[in-house]
Amino acid sequence: MSTAMKSVIVGTAGHIDHGKSTLVEALTGTHPDRLAEEKRRGITIDLGFAFLEENGVRFGFVDVPGHERFVSNMLAGAAGIDVLLLVIAADESIKPQTREHFDICRLLGVKRGVVALTKSDMVDSDTLELVRMEAEEFLRGSFLEKAALVPVSAKTGAGLIELRKALSDAAANSSAKDAARYFRLPIDRAFAMKGFGSVVTGTLISGSVGTGDEAELFPRGERLRVRGVQSGGKSVERATPGQRTAVNLAGIEHTALKRGMVLAAPGKFRKTRRIDVRLESLPSARKLKQGSRVHFHAGTAETIAEVFFHGEKEIPPGGSALANLKVQDEVLVLPGDRFIVRQFSPVVTIGGGAVLDPLARRPMLRDTGRAAFLETLERGKHGEILAAMTERALLGLGYEEIVARTGWTEKEIQEALEKLRGMGRVRIVSSEPLALVSGQLFEEVRKRIIERVERFQKENPLLPGIAREDLRASLGKRVRSETFRAALEELAAQKKLDAQGELVKKAGSEIALLPEEAKAKEQIEAAFASAGLAVPSVKEVLAKLTVEAKRAEKLLQILLREKNLVRVSAELVFHRQALAQLKKQLATYKKTKGDRISVPAFKELTGITRKYAIPLLEYLDREHATRRAGEERVIL
Repeated sequence: MSTAMKSVIVGTAGHIDHGKSTLVEALTGTHPDRLAEEKRRGITIDLGFAFLEENGVRFGFVDVPGHERFVSNMLAGAAGIDVLLLVIAADESIKPQTREHFDICRLLGVKRGVVALTKSDMVDSDTLELVRMEAEEFLRGSFLEKAALVPVSAKTGAGLIELRKALSDAAANSSAKDAARYFRLPIDRAFAMKGFGSVVTGTLISGSVGTGDEAELFPRGERLRVRGVQSGGKSVERATPGQRTAVNLAGIEHTALKRGMVLAAPGKFRKTRRIDVRLESLPSARKLKQGSRVHFHAGTAETIAEVFFHGEKEIPPGGSALANLKVQDEVLVLPGDRFIVRQFSPVVTIGGGAVLDPLARRPMLRDTGRAAFLETLERGKHGEILAAMTERALLGLGYEEIVARTGWTEKEIQEALEKLRGMGRVRIVSSEPLALVSGQLFEEVRKRIIERVERFQKENPLLPGIAREDLRASLGKRVRSETFRAALEELAAQKKLDAQGELVKKAGSEIALLPEEAKAKEQIEAAFASAGLAVPSVKEVLAKLTVEAKRAEKLLQILLREKNLVRVSAELVFHRQALAQLKKQLATYKKTKGDRISVPAFKELTGITRKYAIPLLEYLDREHATRRAGEERVIL
């Protein structure tokens, strides 16, 4: 099989007994009823698969069951359908189930198809013409309006060549699924195979999967290793999108795997219980009210959902609305995924639509911008969507969040950012890893930083600035550190703030002392300078000043910061000149008396008591002017 071969999934739909399975067997040589029970009962319960290679296209047929009980199976298979093969028996024409299957395919966004009028050998030409006209009437205005209508007989083989050609034509126009996207495989069957272990099957809806890959199982969250991959009944290195795929998984019992789970690229997506959607109601449905409970089907998952509308109170038959679905079981969906809703009881298909925001919040009355935001998600280009998402994110938006909410690749995110460059709507506050905030939020953070710094300096005129960490903390938890850092860097670059080192202050701001403070500061310095090494206690010096204690303490702090005074121990502060003089004395001592000095010799040299000598020697050790060696010091 060449890699260039296009993979197309054909979903066969139609009323029970209209000959779908027989037709697929006639086309492919494989009867889709795999299970013995199905053979016995003659109906397709689970998804049967058969393959046909024609004109460079590999067709995978998913036979979607016709029996009412089995419509949920049909939905499981319909998730990846490219081309619909709608089967209408010439001897019975259109039945209620024909309509329901057709509605489902329409709601799931299937764009192309072919209509087979089966059992055409059982009716005369007039009846066949009548059925053809009824079918045309039924399909008018739908995606199958211009589809080929081919009378066939599986029994005689009449029309099979024409049907294969019609399928090839429809396949030629179907859009290829993208292998560059992240891998997702909704699981429709799980079983154990002797000698292999756990195997799951499904239609690969995006990305690719190969032996040795790691995959994440949703909603459980486990990381599993892929032991092998089969597609179209053969082992392959990698399966590509649009193929019916079987994956052999290591490290998990098949009983833990269920239909409705999804295998996906690891670490990219998040499961959800709230989804914002565009919901369409079928003309045949009853009106759908606020808070209604419905059966929700997306991919192969099936759960119960409650419906809440954004704005409207209900949807009339055939209407559409923006809605928030609260689902009972966690699911994995992405924007653009199609879903179906069926009435709670009796269970009939009533509508469906497309996912807009897979990680939606609970609807709030005061959230007036939500509807406009969802319309942007529905119709906007990538750049607009990214800007709108960033503007609604209180903390800004990180790379992982963008991927989880959009499914976009790195290239798509970069392209979207490129479109926004220079518009000011979005600011990149960190590029590795990517973090974005709205231009408006960034402006607010800048303003708040300047206000905080100004207020701090007004309230603390004797302090040189606010500590960077305190400034960040003062902005609250809603400002992420990347935003703070980027805003501060920009303010410093624009010379609005000075943010060197640990302190942030207004650019060019100096500490302005009152005359009495300046005088007191000089007095403090003089008291220590004149004392040499026999310094008074800090308390004594500050007590003699005319300014109150709190300001006196701040003046001392300024002198320490300016390094005119040096704190040697908790109690002792010395003037820098006295310490410089001491280092000179030691150097002279080393030249004349050698490089070792004892505590008594040190006391004698400096003329001070032990109270000063020990803290000063420890200070000299810290300064690497001396090194302790037993009871002595080595002068370095």
